[in-house]
Amino acid sequence: MDKDSIGKKTRRENRRLTLLAIKQNKACYAMLAPFMLLFLVFTIIPVVMSLPMGFTDFNMAQTPKFIGLSNYTTLFLSDKIFLQSIRVTIVFALFTGPVSYVLCFVLAWLINELHPKLKTIFTLIFYAPSMANVYTVWQLIFSGDTYGYINSFLMNLGLINSPIQWLTDANYVLGVSIVVQLWISLGAGFLSLRAGFQNIDRSMYEAGAIDGIKTRWQELIHITIPSMGPQLMFAAVMQIVSSFTAGTVAQNLVGFPSTDYKAHTIMTHAYDYGWVRYEMGYASAICMVLFVAMYAANKLIGKVLSKYLD
Repeated sequence: MDKDSIGKKTRRENRRLTLLAIKQNKACYAMLAPFMLLFLVFTIIPVVMSLPMGFTDFNMAQTPKFIGLSNYTTLFLSDKIFLQSIRVTIVFALFTGPVSYVLCFVLAWLINELHPKLKTIFTLIFYAPSMANVYTVWQLIFSGDTYGYINSFLMNLGLINSPIQWLTDANYVLGVSIVVQLWISLGAGFLSLRAGFQNIDRSMYEAGAIDGIKTRWQELIHITIPSMGPQLMFAAVMQIVSSFTAGTVAQNLVGFPSTDYKAHTIMTHAYDYGWVRYEMGYASAICMVLFVAMYAANKLIGKVLSKYLD
Protein backbone atom coordinates (compact mmCIF):
# COMPACT_ATOMS: atom_id res chain seq x y z
CA MET A 1 0.00 0.00 0.00
CA ASP A 2 1.45 3.38 -1.03
CA LYS A 3 1.82 6.42 1.23
CA ASP A 4 -1.11 8.30 -0.38
CA SER A 5 -3.49 5.44 0.38
CA ILE A 6 -2.24 5.26 3.97
CA GLY A 7 -2.68 9.03 4.32
CA LYS A 8 -6.24 8.95 2.95
CA LYS A 9 -7.13 6.05 5.21
CA THR A 10 -5.74 7.90 8.23
CA ARG A 11 -7.72 11.05 7.37
CA ARG A 12 -10.91 9.02 6.89
CA GLU A 13 -10.32 7.33 10.23
CA ASN A 14 -9.77 10.70 11.94
CA ARG A 15 -12.99 12.06 10.44
CA ARG A 16 -14.87 8.95 11.56
CA LEU A 17 -13.54 9.29 15.10
CA THR A 18 -14.39 13.00 15.14
CA LEU A 19 -17.96 12.38 14.00
CA LEU A 20 -18.27 9.59 16.56
CA ALA A 21 -17.07 11.92 19.34
CA ILE A 22 -19.55 14.61 18.25
CA LYS A 23 -22.37 12.04 18.24
CA GLN A 24 -21.43 10.81 21.70
CA ASN A 25 -21.32 14.38 23.07
CA LYS A 26 -24.21 15.83 21.10
CA ALA A 27 -25.81 17.28 24.23
CA CYS A 28 -22.69 19.35 24.93
CA TYR A 29 -22.53 20.59 21.35
CA ALA A 30 -26.23 21.48 21.49
CA MET A 31 -25.59 23.68 24.54
CA LEU A 32 -22.61 25.29 22.81
CA ALA A 33 -24.57 25.97 19.62
CA PRO A 34 -26.27 29.26 20.69
CA PHE A 35 -22.98 30.80 21.79
CA MET A 36 -21.14 29.57 18.70
CA LEU A 37 -23.88 31.00 16.46
CA LEU A 38 -23.62 34.43 18.11
CA PHE A 39 -19.81 34.23 18.06
CA LEU A 40 -19.90 33.40 14.35
CA VAL A 41 -22.32 36.22 13.46
CA PHE A 42 -20.93 39.00 15.64
CA THR A 43 -17.21 38.15 15.82
CA ILE A 44 -15.88 35.81 13.14
CA ILE A 45 -17.86 37.20 10.19
CA PRO A 46 -17.11 40.90 11.02
CA VAL A 47 -13.40 40.12 11.43
CA VAL A 48 -13.30 38.27 8.10
CA MET A 49 -15.26 41.06 6.38
CA SER A 50 -12.97 43.79 7.75
CA LEU A 51 -10.01 42.46 5.73
CA PRO A 52 -11.42 43.14 2.22
CA MET A 53 -13.35 46.17 3.47
CA GLY A 54 -10.05 47.77 4.54
CA PHE A 55 -9.16 48.09 0.86
CA THR A 56 -12.30 50.07 0.03
CA ASP A 57 -13.83 53.50 0.43
CA PHE A 58 -17.14 52.70 2.12
CA ASN A 59 -19.43 55.22 3.85
CA MET A 60 -22.35 52.79 4.52
CA ALA A 61 -24.58 54.77 2.14
CA GLN A 62 -22.92 53.97 -1.19
CA THR A 63 -21.43 50.85 -2.72
CA PRO A 64 -17.87 50.16 -1.49
CA LYS A 65 -15.22 51.42 -3.92
CA PHE A 66 -11.94 49.50 -4.18
CA ILE A 67 -8.96 51.81 -3.50
CA GLY A 68 -6.17 49.29 -2.87
CA LEU A 69 -3.67 50.14 -0.12
CA SER A 70 -4.74 53.77 0.09
CA ASN A 71 -6.25 53.42 3.56
CA TYR A 72 -3.11 51.79 4.94
CA THR A 73 -0.72 54.28 3.35
CA THR A 74 -2.82 57.13 4.74
CA LEU A 75 -2.77 55.52 8.19
CA PHE A 76 1.00 55.18 8.45
CA LEU A 77 2.15 58.13 6.33
CA SER A 78 -0.43 60.90 6.81
CA ASP A 79 -2.60 60.23 9.86
CA LYS A 80 -0.69 61.82 12.75
CA ILE A 81 -3.50 61.06 15.20
CA PHE A 82 -3.27 57.36 14.34
CA LEU A 83 0.49 57.36 14.89
CA GLN A 84 -0.07 59.00 18.26
CA SER A 85 -2.76 56.45 19.07
CA ILE A 86 -0.22 53.68 18.45
CA ARG A 87 2.10 55.16 21.08
CA VAL A 88 -0.80 55.60 23.52
CA THR A 89 -1.98 52.02 22.95
CA ILE A 90 1.52 50.63 23.50
CA VAL A 91 1.88 52.56 26.77
CA PHE A 92 -1.61 51.47 27.78
CA ALA A 93 -0.88 47.83 26.95
CA LEU A 94 2.53 47.76 28.66
CA PHE A 95 1.05 49.11 31.89
CA THR A 96 -2.37 47.49 32.03
CA GLY A 97 -1.52 44.14 30.42
CA PRO A 98 1.37 42.77 32.54
CA VAL A 99 0.35 44.60 35.73
CA SER A 100 -3.27 43.45 35.63
CA TYR A 101 -2.16 39.89 34.70
CA VAL A 102 0.15 39.69 37.71
CA LEU A 103 -2.52 41.33 39.86
CA CYS A 104 -5.11 38.74 38.77
CA PHE A 105 -2.73 35.90 39.60
CA VAL A 106 -1.62 37.25 42.99
CA LEU A 107 -5.17 38.05 44.12
CA ALA A 108 -6.44 34.65 42.95
CA TRP A 109 -3.57 32.98 44.84
CA LEU A 110 -4.24 34.92 48.05
CA ILE A 111 -8.00 34.38 47.89
CA ASN A 112 -7.44 30.65 47.39
CA GLU A 113 -5.84 30.49 50.85
CA LEU A 114 -8.93 31.88 52.60
CA HIS A 115 -11.91 30.13 54.19
CA PRO A 116 -14.44 28.93 51.53
CA LYS A 117 -17.04 31.55 52.50
CA LEU A 118 -14.45 34.31 52.41
CA LYS A 119 -13.29 33.08 48.99
CA THR A 120 -16.74 33.75 47.55
CA ILE A 121 -17.02 37.17 49.17
CA PHE A 122 -13.60 38.42 48.06
CA THR A 123 -13.99 36.98 44.56
CA LEU A 124 -17.21 38.97 44.17
CA ILE A 125 -15.57 42.12 45.61
CA PHE A 126 -12.70 42.05 43.12
CA TYR A 127 -14.75 40.87 40.14
CA ALA A 128 -17.66 43.30 40.59
CA PRO A 129 -15.86 46.39 39.16
CA SER A 130 -15.50 44.63 35.79
CA MET A 131 -19.32 44.36 35.57
CA ALA A 132 -20.38 47.70 37.04
CA ASN A 133 -20.38 51.19 35.53
CA VAL A 134 -17.79 52.80 37.82
CA TYR A 135 -17.09 55.91 35.76
CA THR A 136 -19.37 58.19 37.78
CA VAL A 137 -17.54 57.24 40.97
CA TRP A 138 -14.13 57.83 39.42
CA GLN A 139 -15.23 61.16 37.98
CA LEU A 140 -16.09 62.22 41.51
CA ILE A 141 -12.75 60.95 42.83
CA PHE A 142 -10.78 62.80 40.13
CA SER A 143 -13.06 65.85 39.96
CA GLY A 144 -11.13 68.99 39.05
CA ASP A 145 -12.57 71.16 41.84
CA THR A 146 -11.90 71.23 45.57
CA TYR A 147 -14.70 68.73 46.15
CA GLY A 148 -12.88 65.98 44.27
CA TYR A 149 -11.61 63.36 46.69
CA ILE A 150 -8.05 63.32 45.36
CA ASN A 151 -7.76 67.12 45.24
CA SER A 152 -9.30 67.51 48.69
CA PHE A 153 -6.95 64.91 50.16
CA LEU A 154 -3.82 66.44 48.60
CA MET A 155 -4.83 69.98 49.59
CA ASN A 156 -5.47 68.93 53.18
CA LEU A 157 -1.98 67.45 53.30
CA GLY A 158 -0.56 70.66 51.88
CA LEU A 159 0.90 68.92 48.83
CA ILE A 160 -0.93 71.17 46.35
CA ASN A 161 -2.27 74.72 46.62
CA SER A 162 -4.95 74.59 43.92
CA PRO A 163 -7.06 71.78 42.40
CA ILE A 164 -5.55 69.70 39.61
CA GLN A 165 -7.64 69.14 36.49
CA TRP A 166 -7.13 65.37 36.42
CA LEU A 167 -9.67 64.69 33.66
CA THR A 168 -8.80 67.54 31.29
CA ASP A 169 -5.10 68.27 31.82
CA ALA A 170 -3.07 66.56 29.09
CA ASN A 171 -0.41 65.62 31.63
CA TYR A 172 -2.80 63.45 33.64
CA VAL A 173 -5.56 62.05 31.41
CA LEU A 174 -3.60 58.96 30.29
CA GLY A 175 -2.43 58.14 33.81
CA VAL A 176 -5.96 58.45 35.19
CA SER A 177 -7.30 56.20 32.41
CA ILE A 178 -4.66 53.56 33.16
CA VAL A 179 -5.51 53.58 36.88
CA VAL A 180 -9.22 53.06 36.21
CA GLN A 181 -8.52 50.39 33.58
CA LEU A 182 -6.43 48.47 36.13
CA TRP A 183 -9.29 48.72 38.62
CA ILE A 184 -11.83 47.13 36.24
CA SER A 185 -9.41 44.62 34.65
CA LEU A 186 -10.16 41.75 37.05
CA GLY A 187 -12.62 40.04 34.73
CA ALA A 188 -12.79 36.63 33.08
CA GLY A 189 -9.04 36.10 33.41
CA PHE A 190 -9.26 36.53 37.17
CA LEU A 191 -12.11 34.01 37.40
CA SER A 192 -10.21 31.47 35.27
CA LEU A 193 -7.19 31.71 37.57
CA ARG A 194 -9.45 31.31 40.61
CA ALA A 195 -10.86 28.14 39.06
CA GLY A 196 -7.35 26.96 38.21
CA PHE A 197 -6.21 27.18 41.81
CA GLN A 198 -9.23 25.25 43.01
CA ASN A 199 -8.74 22.43 40.49
CA ILE A 200 -5.16 21.57 41.48
CA ASP A 201 -4.91 18.08 42.96
CA ARG A 202 -3.91 18.46 46.63
CA SER A 203 -2.00 15.18 46.49
CA MET A 204 0.58 16.92 44.29
CA TYR A 205 1.54 19.14 47.20
CA GLU A 206 1.92 16.08 49.43
CA ALA A 207 4.11 14.41 46.83
CA GLY A 208 6.13 17.62 46.51
CA ALA A 209 6.71 17.71 50.26
CA ILE A 210 8.09 14.18 50.09
CA ASP A 211 10.39 15.24 47.23
CA GLY A 212 11.85 18.10 49.27
CA ILE A 213 9.61 21.11 48.56
CA LYS A 214 9.40 23.01 51.84
CA THR A 215 8.21 26.59 51.24
CA ARG A 216 5.07 28.06 49.68
CA TRP A 217 7.23 29.82 47.10
CA GLN A 218 8.68 26.48 45.96
CA GLU A 219 5.15 25.06 45.77
CA LEU A 220 4.09 28.00 43.60
CA ILE A 221 7.01 27.65 41.17
CA HIS A 222 7.25 23.87 40.90
CA ILE A 223 3.65 22.71 41.37
CA THR A 224 1.03 25.46 41.17
CA ILE A 225 2.12 27.33 38.03
CA PRO A 226 2.95 24.20 35.95
CA SER A 227 -0.51 22.80 36.85
CA MET A 228 -2.36 25.89 35.61
CA GLY A 229 -1.15 26.12 32.00
CA PRO A 230 -4.57 26.45 30.29
CA GLN A 231 -5.83 28.98 32.86
CA LEU A 232 -2.63 31.03 32.60
CA MET A 233 -2.93 31.09 28.81
CA PHE A 234 -6.61 32.04 28.86
CA ALA A 235 -6.01 34.83 31.38
CA ALA A 236 -3.08 36.13 29.30
CA VAL A 237 -5.19 36.23 26.13
CA MET A 238 -8.01 38.03 27.93
CA GLN A 239 -5.64 40.64 29.37
CA ILE A 240 -4.01 41.20 25.96
CA VAL A 241 -7.38 41.72 24.30
CA SER A 242 -8.53 43.99 27.14
CA SER A 243 -5.39 46.16 27.08
CA PHE A 244 -5.19 46.50 23.28
CA THR A 245 -8.88 47.25 22.82
CA ALA A 246 -9.12 49.69 25.74
CA GLY A 247 -10.95 52.84 24.74
CA THR A 248 -14.24 52.84 26.59
CA VAL A 249 -12.57 53.93 29.83
CA ALA A 250 -10.99 57.02 28.27
CA GLN A 251 -14.18 57.93 26.36
CA ASN A 252 -16.33 57.80 29.48
CA LEU A 253 -13.79 59.29 31.87
CA VAL A 254 -11.76 61.98 30.10
CA GLY A 255 -14.02 62.70 27.15
CA PHE A 256 -14.00 62.01 23.44
CA PRO A 257 -11.67 63.12 22.10
CA SER A 258 -9.37 63.47 25.10
CA THR A 259 -7.27 66.60 25.59
CA ASP A 260 -4.58 66.75 22.87
CA TYR A 261 -5.50 63.12 22.09
CA LYS A 262 -3.33 62.05 25.04
CA ALA A 263 -5.64 59.10 25.86
CA HIS A 264 -6.61 58.38 22.25
CA THR A 265 -6.05 54.64 21.58
CA ILE A 266 -6.25 52.71 18.31
CA MET A 267 -9.67 51.42 19.34
CA THR A 268 -10.84 54.97 19.98
CA HIS A 269 -9.54 55.98 16.55
CA ALA A 270 -11.48 53.12 14.94
CA TYR A 271 -14.62 54.17 16.83
CA ASP A 272 -14.15 57.75 15.63
CA TYR A 273 -13.99 56.80 11.95
CA GLY A 274 -16.49 53.94 12.14
CA TRP A 275 -19.32 55.31 14.29
CA VAL A 276 -18.81 59.09 14.16
CA ARG A 277 -17.62 59.72 10.61
CA TYR A 278 -19.04 56.50 9.07
CA GLU A 279 -15.86 55.89 7.06
CA MET A 280 -16.13 52.13 7.43
CA GLY A 281 -13.36 51.28 4.98
CA TYR A 282 -10.83 53.37 6.87
CA ALA A 283 -12.12 52.07 10.22
CA SER A 284 -11.76 48.49 8.96
CA ALA A 285 -8.12 49.16 8.06
CA ILE A 286 -7.52 50.46 11.59
CA CYS A 287 -9.17 47.39 13.11
CA MET A 288 -7.11 45.08 10.93
CA VAL A 289 -3.88 46.72 12.15
CA LEU A 290 -5.09 46.24 15.72
CA PHE A 291 -6.01 42.61 15.00
CA VAL A 292 -2.53 41.86 13.64
CA ALA A 293 -0.92 43.47 16.69
CA MET A 294 -3.07 41.41 19.09
CA TYR A 295 -2.39 38.24 17.10
CA ALA A 296 1.36 38.82 17.29
CA ALA A 297 1.15 39.47 21.04
CA ASN A 298 -0.89 36.29 21.56
CA LYS A 299 1.64 34.22 19.59
CA LEU A 300 4.45 35.66 21.71
CA ILE A 301 2.62 34.85 24.95
CA GLY A 302 1.82 31.39 23.61
CA LYS A 303 5.52 30.69 23.13
CA VAL A 304 6.35 31.95 26.61
CA LEU A 305 3.67 29.79 28.25
CA SER A 306 4.03 26.78 25.91
CA LYS A 307 6.07 24.82 28.46
CA TYR A 308 3.06 24.83 30.80
CA LEU A 309 0.61 23.66 28.11
CA ASP A 310 2.18 20.29 27.35
